[in-house]
Amino acid sequence: MSDASQTPPSDQPTGEDGFRAGFVAIVGRPNVGKSTLLNRLIGQKISIVSSKAQTTRHRVTGILTEPGAQFVFVDTPGFQTHHRNALNRSMNRTVSQVLADVDLVFFVIEAGRFTEDDRKVLAVIPESSKVILVINKVDQLKDKTRLLPFIAQVREARDFTEIVPLSAEKGRNVDELVKAATPLLPVGTPMFEEDEITDRS
Repeated sequence: MSDASQTPPSDQPTGEDGFRAGFVAIVGRPNVGKSTLLNRLIGQKISIVSSKAQTTRHRVTGILTEPGAQFVFVDTPGFQTHHRNALNRSMNRTVSQVLADVDLVFFVIEAGRFTEDDRKVLAVIPESSKVILVINKVDQLKDKTRLLPFIAQVREARDFTEIVPLSAEKGRNVDELVKAATPLLPVGTPMFEEDEITDRS
């Protein structure tokens, strides 16, 4: 869903060079490490604010520009996993619409824990979405032999496009997430300059 009609920033490749660019949403229940992962992907805490006016229909929380790809991370409204009333159902429909409008979803869970709230968040992600299962906090899993059976358990809940275990806090395997995600972005032109980190105002 990258806007190919935009003029690519100077000195940036075009889609014809095989460059990929797209919107990515990082979702999961509270305390699974979504913000830590975003900060690790960007390479620093999000504090630099772009002077550029908001140019997309999404609220951008961070931008990662690699030699062959640009990831534009977007905000999603909060998931409501408790109190199934009409307002919460409406909010979850809004979340689902946002997720249907991004190119890729990182669904983040904790290693060794797949709770009912995780399942509720997963249920809001549209079936048509490309979803990478990000298993965070693998460094905190005392018995590493539990990881493969745990992956098999979670895989039963959905046909994930990719599965990447990592530690966002330690920075372990985060580069593998980028590597796995890059070919899943659409071919297109960069939406932001290389030195822009966030479009958040």
